Amino acid sequence: MAAGRASRFGRPKQLERLGDRRVLDWSLGAARAACDGVVLVVPAGSNADSEPLADVVVEGAETRPGSVRRGLTAVPADADVIAVHDAARPLATAELFAAAVHAVRTGADGAVCAVPLADTVKRVEDRTVIETLDRGGLWAIQTPQAFGAAALRAAHEGEPDATDDAALVERMGGRVVVVAGDIRNIKITRPEDLPVAEALLSSVTYARSVRVGHGFDVHPFSPDPGRALVLGGVALEGERGLAGHSDADALAHAAAEALLGAAGLGDLGRHFPDTDPAWAGADSMVLLAEVMGRVAEVGWRPTNVDCTVVLEAPKLAPHRDAMEARLGHTIGAPVSVKATRPEGLGALGRSEGIACFAVALLEGR
Repeated sequence: MAAGRASRFGRPKQLERLGDRRVLDWSLGAARAACDGVVLVVPAGSNADSEPLADVVVEGAETRPGSVRRGLTAVPADADVIAVHDAARPLATAELFAAAVHAVRTGADGAVCAVPLADTVKRVEDRTVIETLDRGGLWAIQTPQAFGAAALRAAHEGEPDATDDAALVERMGGRVVVVAGDIRNIKITRPEDLPVAEALLSSVTYARSVRVGHGFDVHPFSPDPGRALVLGGVALEGERGLAGHSDADALAHAAAEALLGAAGLGDLGRHFPDTDPAWAGADSMVLLAEVMGRVAEVGWRPTNVDCTVVLEAPKLAPHRDAMEARLGHTIGAPVSVKATRPEGLGALGRSEGIACFAVALLEGR
């Protein structure tokens, strides 16, 4: 949700810079890392036709519930869980999304991230204290919030109004549960909130987290005698090439799969489908560079990638340094390449093709 007017901020707060990207980009990155698809709702007339981290961009309405309803029209009908998140909470993590979604998958109609109130709360009228409330049992509600798709859609029927979607689900009798939020998951409301968010973002305890991804790829040898064998961006002269839609660089593909997996971005087929003629014969190192750009967009950077190539022949030892250098340059981190023989077992042992495994470690906030 990024369609608010930001009247208290004075300008579109979702477009303000926070670290090396926009406030909006941090929120999109967390959503992309946790969800199968992302719908971005932007202010009407903003001319935001596309965002690289969103699958669909739609214009919002005059009210927040109205904007949510417009966003819901773009969510696929077969989605079973829908998460709603405010772009103004850029420090939300993929783990918060996962916790809320898990609560819905285990039986709740909705789940909200929240933290118990630590401050004394008073009800005030005309600057006069009317009542001091018992803060026991009071929680400050955050986003992301997750809901069973049917429950959320039903709660919005008739165009009701509320300050958050959980209130609508509660109003129709749905069971909404609380999952542990994060006190650092602040909402950007006023300009002075930005330096606070910047400080939280740069803190050692908050900024460092790691993700691990595993990649695998296999290609048969091509019957085309003119096709080159390319592994790790290095052409092995005089060797049989591999069959594939692109240049069939199984090593680069495995590394890319591991990096995408660690970042929660799906697989290569999602980004570069083999049904798209645009990728026919593509240089896999170009694809790997594109993958790295998308990994960076969601707030992750590589620490290292470890690869194993399984093949009977040719020997990779003479080419290993070149492969590691080429891959490392494109990925921007150390890459190790190892090779092992299948000892005559199976299709690989019969030299019918080459398989590659990769493990990637990413570091982020």
